[in-house]
Amino acid sequence: MDYRGPHRTAPAPADAAEYARALHDTPGPYLGRAPAAVLVHEPGAGLAARREALWDVYAAIVARLGEPTLYGGSSHGPSVRWRDSRRTVLLSGDRDTVGLSVHDTAALEGEEDRTFAWSGAWRADDPLGTGELPYLWRLDRGGPGESPAGRPRCRAATTLDDFRARLGMLLAAWVEQLPVQVGTDWASFRLTSAADRGRQLLVSYSIEDGLHASVDDRDGPDGEDRARTMHARGWQYRDRGWWQTEFTAPDRAEATALADLVVAELWARGTLDPESLRARDVSCKDRGEMWLPGLGIRQ
Repeated sequence: MDYRGPHRTAPAPADAAEYARALHDTPGPYLGRAPAAVLVHEPGAGLAARREALWDVYAAIVARLGEPTLYGGSSHGPSVRWRDSRRTVLLSGDRDTVGLSVHDTAALEGEEDRTFAWSGAWRADDPLGTGELPYLWRLDRGGPGESPAGRPRCRAATTLDDFRARLGMLLAAWVEQLPVQVGTDWASFRLTSAADRGRQLLVSYSIEDGLHASVDDRDGPDGEDRARTMHARGWQYRDRGWWQTEFTAPDRAEATALADLVVAELWARGTLDPESLRARDVSCKDRGEMWLPGLGIRQ
């Protein structure tokens, strides 16, 4: 199963599901093969377009294999796993294609552990190589298969600029990947900073409500000067002491804008480096365990 020729094509969803079943049930002949394309995106497709394109293929695979062991995604595309201690069927992709492959679990996770620990492209726009991480987010809802015993080591963000890049990539991944994998379920986390103890800054996404951030400013002044300051940072409105911003139909630009806003707010309130930060109450509709290695901060 592959795509070929100048006008790349991918199999029908039912054929992709049948191939996934073969990888799952009889992995031996397929181990070591490159991913076989099950979806080819239109050139230049945005986050929402790629999300819409994957829905039918993903639904067909889940109907054949059952819910995955681990949901998740990277900065490039989905990273969904049907896993046990012996083999892992991986649905993964990028901005061009989404493919299916099967791997020896220990070998795959060993390689990924090394990438988490040492990746670093050292580019100006991605100095920690966040775009190279195997996944930015992972959700374990106790589905079929066997969950890993632990989490790989992950290099921490070293500056607020690093954290901003990481947060923007995570939010863009959520916009593209979460609705396909968990439907209308929301995902959220609360940022706290040792430099501003007691303050809550909330970040969330769902396909129904879009991207959202809010910060507790009930101890701040409520006047025109304060409003000008908060609007200049990117906040849209104040509700019962909380400043809030939302993008109801986000794409990559809005994910970046929300990350910029969050970091500007943290900086304005005294946070100078990501070592001060912690992600708390990380959740996807309070079902399962969600981990956000892409942020590069304590969780």
